[in-house]
Amino acid sequence: MSFGPPNDPYGQPQNPQQGQPGYGYPQQGQPGDGQQAPQGVPPQGYGQPQHPGYPQQPGYPQQPGYPQQGHGYPQQPGYGGQPPYANWGQRFGGLVVDMLVFAVPYALVLIGKDTPALLAIGAAALVGLAIWQLIQEGRTGQTVGKKALGIRLVREIDGQPMGVGMAFVRRLAHTLDSLACYLGWLWPAWDAKRQTFADKVCSSIVIRTH
Repeated sequence: MSFGPPNDPYGQPQNPQQGQPGYGYPQQGQPGDGQQAPQGVPPQGYGQPQHPGYPQQPGYPQQPGYPQQGHGYPQQPGYGGQPPYANWGQRFGGLVVDMLVFAVPYALVLIGKDTPALLAIGAAALVGLAIWQLIQEGRTGQTVGKKALGIRLVREIDGQPMGVGMAFVRRLAHTLDSLACYLGWLWPAWDAKRQTFADKVCSSIVIRTH
């Protein structure tokens, strides 16, 4: 015979205190006992636990995307990823302006046939101007004429200036444009990429800048 609180059939001691549950039972006021959480307080569920005293970290704002340059080409409305090719009229206009730039030193050369001093000045001006135009076209993609017409010579692969060396090679390749009755100079009028034969050989294109 034993004295003390009676045991249940499974060996769990009965709690003599009324209102206090035994072990293994949910306490009153905890989730799962049928009570609802106060209004305005979200229920604690699975996921990230809410710690009192630590404010919820706001989500990182979406960073604005970097503007896509379409292989380095300036983006203009209506073109998307396709570079804005210069048309034949713009290319021809730029060539005319470049020829006018050389008109003054060329005139000195013609006049200087009988005057050695003028001939030397005109020849030096022609050479210096040609070198300067070549450097500008290689580094920036623009000669005086191209800049005046708002067009630029660039590499087809990335839209960057060709460099002085390739700009010089392209000028030599213009010999191909003069063959077959200057057909290569007219080719940009109907070509899909508005290229001359020299452009196709050197992988260059002429685009609009505005």
